[in-house]
Amino acid sequence: MSDLYTLHTGGTGEYEEKKSRFIATVEPVSSEEEAAAFIASVKKQYWDARHNCSAYVIGERGEKTKCSDDGEPSGTAGRPMLDVLTGSGVTNACVVVTRYFGGTLLGTGGLVRAYSSAVKEALRNCSLIRKVSGSLITIECDYTEFGKAEHMCSRKGYPLTDITYEENVRASAVVEDAGAFIRDITDVTSGRANIYDPVPVFFAVTDGKIMIMDR
Repeated sequence: MSDLYTLHTGGTGEYEEKKSRFIATVEPVSSEEEAAAFIASVKKQYWDARHNCSAYVIGERGEKTKCSDDGEPSGTAGRPMLDVLTGSGVTNACVVVTRYFGGTLLGTGGLVRAYSSAVKEALRNCSLIRKVSGSLITIECDYTEFGKAEHMCSRKGYPLTDITYEENVRASAVVEDAGAFIRDITDVTSGRANIYDPVPVFFAVTDGKIMIMDR
């Protein structure tokens, strides 16, 4: 995956094929236990459905995956659903597609198309945010040097957070390129800023605000 996305909010979508209804429900999850609990809750909600097929992708790079055909012919439901998730670049997401049988057999191709289409419809109704690997870096300097640093950060798009004003000013920034940020701070303060070791983080920007994420 070149870009990695995580769910900000889940969503639902529906697809119909020859009177069979396919209802997809997508939910953010951060562990296999959360995924299992979500799948169980959807099965309970749609207890009268013929099938509740599922798939999930979990991990900072989508390392953990699992899918289930839940009684459909092997490879016609769970795997196509999982392929849609991984193909979209989304991680930490679980989807359940509930099928209400319409009385007509769809065949292998029809099932693959229906389950895939339902997941795509649900993802269109989700809020996805781009998940970025970066660094949390804290700086400390006097008020004069901080004024220079703050101006530079505003100009170059480095968002400063957790600013405290005491004897010196202390602030943090979450950035993609730690080396570039450190060089810029060093240059603008003529090396007079204390720069603490970068801490690796994953983050996303939503509504102009930084969100540090739990992997």
